[in-house]
Amino acid sequence: MSNRSVLFGDLSLEPAGVQEMANPSVPRPGNRTRSKRGEKKAGKLVGSQPIALLTESVAPLQATANRWDRTAVQNIDTGVRMVRSLLNKLAPDNFDSVSNQIISWINKPEQERDSISLQQATRLIFEHSITGDLMTPVFAELCRRMMGRISPSVQDGSVRDSEGKPIAGGQLFRKYLLGRCQEDFEQWWSIEPSSATVSDDQGKGKGSGHRIAFDFDAYDAAQKAKQQSLGLIKFVGELFKLKMLTERIMHEHVKRLLEKCDGYKGEKAVEGLRKLLLTIGALLDIPKARARMDVYFQRLKVWQGNRTSAHVCTSCCRI
Repeated sequence: MSNRSVLFGDLSLEPAGVQEMANPSVPRPGNRTRSKRGEKKAGKLVGSQPIALLTESVAPLQATANRWDRTAVQNIDTGVRMVRSLLNKLAPDNFDSVSNQIISWINKPEQERDSISLQQATRLIFEHSITGDLMTPVFAELCRRMMGRISPSVQDGSVRDSEGKPIAGGQLFRKYLLGRCQEDFEQWWSIEPSSATVSDDQGKGKGSGHRIAFDFDAYDAAQKAKQQSLGLIKFVGELFKLKMLTERIMHEHVKRLLEKCDGYKGEKAVEGLRKLLLTIGALLDIPKARARMDVYFQRLKVWQGNRTSAHVCTSCCRI
């Protein structure tokens, strides 16, 4: 016998228990037989499904037209950053170059899916247009150029006219832009006037409650909202100057502001009316609308007793 057999014994021999497990036909002591549990044959049910069904090949998923596309989303994000950068650089001396780049990006067919790029560009242009008075005419001119040069292939299936036809191209941009103006105008009126001062018991909870603290955060927020609302009114007036809005729409705005003058938000309405008339008053004060203009200024004279409203009337009469 070799040294290997002496050291480890006969490797072909196995303990009796192992032999019994390897050969289930050999009865165990006590006439006990091995359990048949777990021995399922092919075709039997496993749970509620046959094994044959689990091994069948599954058809690959079919790509749909409106599937999520990572590349398209990345292209939109890159384009949004580009448009924001271009709008920050926009000035009268580079107007042609900047506007052409923005319009070219919007008109690229591979970037369009339900006019997402046009919606994003409209949002950015609107946000820049209401931030200050000096650049408002330039942004209004950009809107007019976009309205005339956006490709008719840019469409949104969810936006249709009164006849059920899809709106596309420059008219779709105008629809988006005026919808955003209307939305922010309504939101402006829904904001309740708030005070920037709070009593001590409303603040830190100490003291007698008679001391007044100035809330600089509330004041800054109120001033920012006021600046944006007045910027919105001026932007609407600039769009009217470029014939993107009709005279009827502007008279409706004036009448709505006049109606608000009698409420507790009257000072806000008068200030907005002043901004609007200073922007477009000369265009509205024509012979056929002279009677309307006389009514407007008669209503404003009601505010003569208030210092702010007197300033408003003086400014409007200078138009």
